[in-house]
Order: sequence, then structure tokens, then C-alpha cells
Amino acid sequence: MADKVTGSCLCGTVRFEINGDFDGFFLCHCSRCRKDTGSAHAANLFSAAARLTWLSGEDNVQHFDLPGTRHGKAFCATCSSALPRHLSNGTSIIVPAGSLDTPIDMRPNAHICYADRAEWDDELGEVTHIDGLPG
Repeated sequence: MADKVTGSCLCGTVRFEINGDFDGFFLCHCSRCRKDTGSAHAANLFSAAARLTWLSGEDNVQHFDLPGTRHGKAFCATCSSALPRHLSNGTSIIVPAGSLDTPIDMRPNAHICYADRAEWDDELGEVTHIDGLPG
């Protein structure tokens, strides 16, 4: 991976930079991540050593921590896009892969909490592929 990657929210208000390498890339299928993303799974990069720098819009970053769990989310107050956040230990970061603007060469390491996946999340490779929006 590159030493530096950049990312942003959907509306462009928040921009950030990550300096350092990612330790892992996981696709989490737990019910919390599915609700959090509104999708089949969350796609997050993890790093204990990389540093997060807000380039713009840091005051627009909101946080939500689900009480009694380790689950949390950082997001743009304007467009609700998922953004990087520090774990409660203050050193490690979690970066939503879809928030990156810089391509990375890292592939996901694993599907996690796979037994908790949605009932419709099976054999998705067999679903028809359409390169744009449907007709």
C-alpha cells in the first residue's frame, strides 16, 4: 500500500489523509454493521500505526457509539457518509474503505461475522452484473 491515502465524504465537506500502512481489511456481516451501512456488510480497513489527519471539515465530523458495545461510527453531519475514527484505545483507526479517494492495492483479508450474514447474502456472484444503473 502507499504510505499516504486520501479520502472524503460524499458532499466533499470532510477531507482526510491517512499516513501509514493498514494492518487488516475486513468485511463484517454482523447485524450492527449491516444496520450501520444499510448494506450486506461493512468494509473497513484497520491500522494500529497509521495516522489520521483531517484536511478539511473536521468540525463536521459526528460520532455515534452504541452503548454497551464496541460498535461506533464517525460520519459527516451534512451527508451522513461514513468516515474514519479512532478506536476507544485512541491509537488504532478504522477507515471505511468506501471513503477513500486514493486507490489501494490491498484486498480484504476475510469476511467476519459471516454466520450472522443476511439471509439474502448468499451466492451473490451469481446475480446479474450491470455496469450502470438499471434500464
